[in-house]
Amino acid sequence: MKIGFIGLGNMGAPMARNLVKAGHAVTGFDLAAPMPEGVAKAASAAEAATEAQVVITMLPNGAILRTVAQEVIPAMAKGAVLCDCSTVDVESARAVAEQAAKAGLGALDAPVSGGIGGAEAGTLTFMVGGGEAAFETVRPLFEIMGQKAVHCGEAGAGQAAKICNNMILGATMIVTCEAFALADKLGLDRQKMFDVVSTSSGYSWSMNAYCPAPGVGPQSPADNDYKPGFAAELMLKDLRLSQQAAEAADADTPLGRMAAALYEDFVERENGMGKDFSAMLPRFETRHRS
Repeated sequence: MKIGFIGLGNMGAPMARNLVKAGHAVTGFDLAAPMPEGVAKAASAAEAATEAQVVITMLPNGAILRTVAQEVIPAMAKGAVLCDCSTVDVESARAVAEQAAKAGLGALDAPVSGGIGGAEAGTLTFMVGGGEAAFETVRPLFEIMGQKAVHCGEAGAGQAAKICNNMILGATMIVTCEAFALADKLGLDRQKMFDVVSTSSGYSWSMNAYCPAPGVGPQSPADNDYKPGFAAELMLKDLRLSQQAAEAADADTPLGRMAAALYEDFVERENGMGKDFSAMLPRFETRHRS
């Protein structure tokens, strides 16, 4: 398959490499990042999209997605599919899908879960919104870049699933870190707490798969001085998107709102920028009840 790939940063580059390894012809464009091995370099986003059967984008936000869509959609062949793997606001995803449909293109919003490690290993999960035919076209590529692709519904449904998932993740990571900090102050050994909670009703992905306490549970960024697998500022971005969506949908999300406020403090007013989102634990270790 001929693929255009726009946005070849920390996530996009390994995704594109995996497509090349599987035998696909990939032409890429990025304003700053170098081309991964095996990816042909285009002079523009439009050039990368020309003659491609599928154009994949991995971009920072909805505004940039809209700008790139304005450039690539006129360059794409009728019947091709624009597959956006960025995490953006639902409104931008739907607007781009509508624009693509008017041009005779398929469109998917397909944000991912799994981080840089999942992109490298080809074990991402894709949450996909858009038409069934477009999903079936891109499904073989999802199977190369990831371990699972869930067709969540029409345009915007993939973004909705992603922000709901990450609202849960942000809130559960905060309370997991709070619990470890409380256990410390109560004199409870961290390993003993993990042994209990990881097999009891407090079980969660934040505890069992991504434990924020160094030396406890499976290997995680906590064991690497909280160098990010998923950066705190990216969690803040997703939590803000969840609250933007909640406001638009008139949904009451008090814990999601509080999680967004705590990560905002951590990233913008404390020392959380550039650290993993699980670095909330050392934050709580040094704090007292106000």
